[in-house]
Amino acid sequence: MLQRAVLFVVLFSVWLWAPVQGLPAWQRAIAVVLTALAGCAPMLLLQALQSGQLDYATIARLQVPAGWVLATLCLMLPLVALRDLLWLALRWTAPAAAAGLHGAAATPLALLLAALVTAFGVWQALQPPRVREQPVELARLPAALDGLRVAVLADLHATPVNDARFMQTVVQRTLAAQPDLIVLPGDLVDGDLATTGPHVAPLAGLQAPLGVWVAPGNHEYYSGYDAWMAHFRQLGLQVLENRTQLLQVGDARLALSGIGDPAHGQMARRGANPARPEGIAPDVAAVAGQARAAQADVHLLLAHQPRLARENAGHGIDLQISGHTHGGQILGMDRWLTARFNDGFVRGLYEVGAMRLFVSNGAGLWAGFAVRLGVPPHIDLLVLRRPASAP
Repeated sequence: MLQRAVLFVVLFSVWLWAPVQGLPAWQRAIAVVLTALAGCAPMLLLQALQSGQLDYATIARLQVPAGWVLATLCLMLPLVALRDLLWLALRWTAPAAAAGLHGAAATPLALLLAALVTAFGVWQALQPPRVREQPVELARLPAALDGLRVAVLADLHATPVNDARFMQTVVQRTLAAQPDLIVLPGDLVDGDLATTGPHVAPLAGLQAPLGVWVAPGNHEYYSGYDAWMAHFRQLGLQVLENRTQLLQVGDARLALSGIGDPAHGQMARRGANPARPEGIAPDVAAVAGQARAAQADVHLLLAHQPRLARENAGHGIDLQISGHTHGGQILGMDRWLTARFNDGFVRGLYEVGAMRLFVSNGAGLWAGFAVRLGVPPHIDLLVLRRPASAP
């Protein structure tokens, strides 16, 4: 995967600069090399992370500018295609205009514009999330649960970038929303416990009448699963690993479940034993059976990745809460890239058979590609509602 990404960046760098006229060949060669090196920086940092060549705190901080460069090149891709299509269209009818498209100024100016746009995207991605209220109508919701407020903190990605101050802001804004229940459906952290532990510490301040509940995401599996699950429990967060908890609200019985992530079985260098995979596989059948045995009136499922929603819907789940997609991060990229890898699910509410699916934009962002354009981070406050036609 990393090798294919490097090859793509190198080929694109050649495509970007090779047609540019008005520059000496040696300057174009230098531009190609510098663009390729900068564009490959995210992949080189991932390689350094996997091999342990650099400490995670250093890598996390370097990932942000490296991701900005990669995002700039991604934005340049359609611009370069448009440049060359226009050049082909104009080369016979308006040769002066066509020459300008491949002139010494056009490509650097487009690159500067793309860099400014993605720099704004980086700034937006690093802002603490705001609370966004979202009503969710559930057909089987008992009257006692009508109006229940569920705060969703997805994809926090605590790191030396999304640091303790960032997390403290998230905690304060969540508590100010006065939720009845707080859920964290995975990807709370990146990096080893020694490095990131101090930055996740503010989450111990989360409180809600019905508790604060965690389900694992794929980044927990990459970061030392067993150590992090134990640490979350020490912080007072209640971990659901293929487990259902029955919550009594008046005369209503609410089943809240959390399942493992499809990323299970990863060999993680930050695990207790790098030669032994940690974590659990998702088992929706097990939690569905637990909810039925408890005679729950309604069943909420925390499943980090939304792409298994169609399978999960067949198990009597009323509402699945997911993250993982970060809402697609960039308008346009959300539909042609993110949706393809997540069975069409990107952000917001979906009807999947009799089940509702909510996919959060995420409250934080992975430092490796910290860019948002038109897709801001959110602390989602789901307000559960009975249908208007309910008796």
